[in-house]
Amino acid sequence: MIIVTTPTIAGKTITETLGLVKGNTIRARNIGRDIIAGLKNITGGEIEEYTKLLGEAREQAIDRMIKDAERLGADAIVSLRFSTSEVMDKAAEVLAYGTAVRLK
Repeated sequence: MIIVTTPTIAGKTITETLGLVKGNTIRARNIGRDIIAGLKNITGGEIEEYTKLLGEAREQAIDRMIKDAERLGADAIVSLRFSTSEVMDKAAEVLAYGTAVRLK
């Protein structure tokens, strides 16, 4: 599956637009990560635990978006975007969305 952030794919012709596809996940922080993050707030630097958590969430959202596109018979997804939102205290949603298309 080709996935791009642009509305077109270089060297390819879009023959059909199948519509919006999306995938999401909601992840919660845990007490262990919060303790480590609190220490990083004092000393400074990257909070690797949260970087890993959000990276995993993005990958899961993309995987779910791809499954949605495959269900429609898509060859590619154009205009990929991400959105995040807090759904409750210490839990956030990561949403990946784009347009499923068929290619020539």
